[in-house]
Amino acid sequence: MDIGTISLVLMLGLILLLAIGMPLGLASAILAVAVLVMRFEPELLMAPWTFGDGVLTGRPGAGPLNILAQRIYGLLTDYVLISIPLFIFMAALLERSGIAKEMYSSLNVWLNRTRGGIAIVTSIMAVIMAAMSGIIGGEVVLLGLIALPQMLRLGYNQNLAIGVICASGSLGTMIPPSIVLIIYGLITETSIKALFTASFIPGFMLASFIIIYIIIRTQLRPEDAPLPEPDESEPAGREKGVLFLAFLTVVVAGFAAALMLRAMFFEFSGSNAAATGEQARFGTAPFITYFGVTLAVALGLIFGVFGRARTALGWSMGKGLVPPIVVIGVVMGSIYGGITGITEAAGMGALAVFIIALFRGEASFDLVWESLMRTLKSTGTIIWVTIGATALAGAYTIAGGPTYVADFIVGSELPTMAVILFMMLILLFMGAFMDWVGIVLLIIPVFLPIVLKLPIDEIGLFGELNPRHVAIWFGVVFCMNMQVSFLSPPFGPAAFYLKSVAPPHIQLTDIFKGFLPFIGIQLIALSVLLIWPPIVSILL
Repeated sequence: MDIGTISLVLMLGLILLLAIGMPLGLASAILAVAVLVMRFEPELLMAPWTFGDGVLTGRPGAGPLNILAQRIYGLLTDYVLISIPLFIFMAALLERSGIAKEMYSSLNVWLNRTRGGIAIVTSIMAVIMAAMSGIIGGEVVLLGLIALPQMLRLGYNQNLAIGVICASGSLGTMIPPSIVLIIYGLITETSIKALFTASFIPGFMLASFIIIYIIIRTQLRPEDAPLPEPDESEPAGREKGVLFLAFLTVVVAGFAAALMLRAMFFEFSGSNAAATGEQARFGTAPFITYFGVTLAVALGLIFGVFGRARTALGWSMGKGLVPPIVVIGVVMGSIYGGITGITEAAGMGALAVFIIALFRGEASFDLVWESLMRTLKSTGTIIWVTIGATALAGAYTIAGGPTYVADFIVGSELPTMAVILFMMLILLFMGAFMDWVGIVLLIIPVFLPIVLKLPIDEIGLFGELNPRHVAIWFGVVFCMNMQVSFLSPPFGPAAFYLKSVAPPHIQLTDIFKGFLPFIGIQLIALSVLLIWPPIVSILL
């Protein structure tokens, strides 16, 4: 059977199986077998009794089936894949401990007298949580439990509250350490560290767009975000700003002391003179001086400018932010400091969260057990979808599908940006109906080779992308598409996550209605990536 007919049957079959409610992993696996049969042994369809006479059934463990098995085995035994359950476990510990709730309270202290402050606090909290774990569902649920009742109690517009929680809660897709980027890097053999670095600016750009929208909307429509009643015992105005600076000074002093001790260890233990010849980043003699001066200046500000009493008050108001900052420093610092790889950083992050919970008196057998069960369920879902989708993508590749699609698109002689926009429409459409794991495994192996063949100077409208960064840029663009998919009806998962913890009077239709302006914000951010591709290369 020709590959064009197989492609049509595959597309219709996938839509049909998903429409009747079959899990994506099982549907993909069934279609993988169907593709191989149609391509290599189509006589089985009309004459099943010929089983054992063809390429597939006549040589078990060889040919296309052997290639497919090697592809699945290679993906599932990749060392980086271990980071996924570790990040999920870390997110589960955060969700069930009081760390996130105390972080929300500390952020609220500083912004509760700002118009729309609770919504801004929710967005900032989502960014911090995304930078800690990269898990989407848990963030939406946690924000729905902590922030939604608070905003509704204060009289916030319901659509604004819903949209902020779900749009901000899905930022884990873009902000590293994103599991979406990890899977993309595994499938395309792209540097995951480079993907993390490239997604920093687009991720925080999207978060900034959300916060700017909140500020503008609440200024134009004050009734959407009423201010709470003032607390006479709470510092206000300039004094609150001074207290915040005092708190930041304490944090800077702590990090400077820790980094100075680290640099001293590397320098005086002889680690910088190892056989490899590589010196620890920020761990050489000059950095001892830099961090020492920073520590001295911070201590001078604490004791000579702010005073001990004011510093202590500022610390008590903001100390809930310290554990998240420590976790982010452990995870991202170990990756970019050259200390560990992605997998080890995930393990260190999970351990850091557990130790923090232990010091806070929140660690218990129930906390660990419930977190492990959540990790097992989430990881199991991802793995089964990965197996099925990898089998289907591998079968379609063996059958010659990617070459057929590439020749079809390139042969259409469309302009480069028209080809990319066509891909974006397909990704946005598929994102409304399919889980992101299936999309990255099924669509990306087809689309990326096409993008790599396009003229580099015709990608985008401003600036020219470095040829070495095309796969990285497309990965970030793909993640931005998946940002939209988490809010896209009819199957936007963020809506169902929030519905599971929302008050009974909030219906799914109300939730999707609240998404509309935030989907527009995400599309604007996606447009920036398409118009100005070099934005992903700024930090590379």
